[in-house]
Amino acid sequence: QVQLIESGGGLVQAGGSLRLSCAASGRTFRAYAMGWFRQAPGKEREFVATITWSGGRTYYADSVKGRFTISRDNAKNTVSLQMDSLKSEDTGAYYCAAATRGGAYYSQSLYDYWGQGTQVTVSS
Repeated sequence: QVQLIESGGGLVQAGGSLRLSCAASGRTFRAYAMGWFRQAPGKEREFVATITWSGGRTYYADSVKGRFTISRDNAKNTVSLQMDSLKSEDTGAYYCAAATRGGAYYSQSLYDYWGQGTQVTVSS
C-alpha cells in the first residue's frame, strides 16, 4: 500500500506564500512522476504542476506559471510545491498524486495514487 501525505496548507493573504509538501511511503515505491492538483469549491479538480522523478522535468498549468515551483527530493521520496504571489483564485484543496508511467501529465487518469488533500485558503 502506497500512502501520500500532504502538509503545509493554511490561510494566507493575497500576495503571500505557502509551501506544500508531499511524502510518499509504503511498499517499494518508484514513481515516474509526482504532481499536484487542486479543487476549488463547486469546481472540478484541475492540474497544477508535475515533476518527473528521474529527469526532473516540470510541467505547470498556465494559471500558476511563474508563481509556483515544484521540486522533488528523490532520497526522501518527497515532492514540494512552493506557491508565491498567491491569489484568491488559488483557494482550494490541494492533492498530491503519483504516476507510475509517463503520459498526459495534466490528466487525472494518469495518476495511480492520491493523497487526502490539504486546504489552501487565500484571503483577498
